[in-house]
Amino acid sequence: MKQYLLSVVQPDGPAPEAAVLEKIMQDVGAVDAEMRAAGVWVFAGGLYPPSTATVVRVTDGELLTTDGPYAEGKEHLGGFTIIRAPDLDTALDWGSRLARATTLPIEVRPFQDGPA
Repeated sequence: MKQYLLSVVQPDGPAPEAAVLEKIMQDVGAVDAEMRAAGVWVFAGGLYPPSTATVVRVTDGELLTTDGPYAEGKEHLGGFTIIRAPDLDTALDWGSRLARATTLPIEVRPFQDGPA
């Protein structure tokens, strides 16, 4: 089976109100439980805001680290889930369930095939 990355595309700005966020987290937990029960769940995690990021790069042979996200934008990666699915349609189905739960866009992307 192929592995897919389900990325949560989160807008910059304040988090939803506590009651709204609580409902979202319950819905995400339910989808997570469904994924585990179906045997497709591999790994998942939420991320701290982009302001906590540190970018590491090499320029002219020198290592340089900078605070903050690599690119400024109106959206950022808020979290992700990695699943195993037999095909893209199945992965898209799980992505749509996660989109409903989070109320946010979910990018579904296959991993490249690795060495055998």
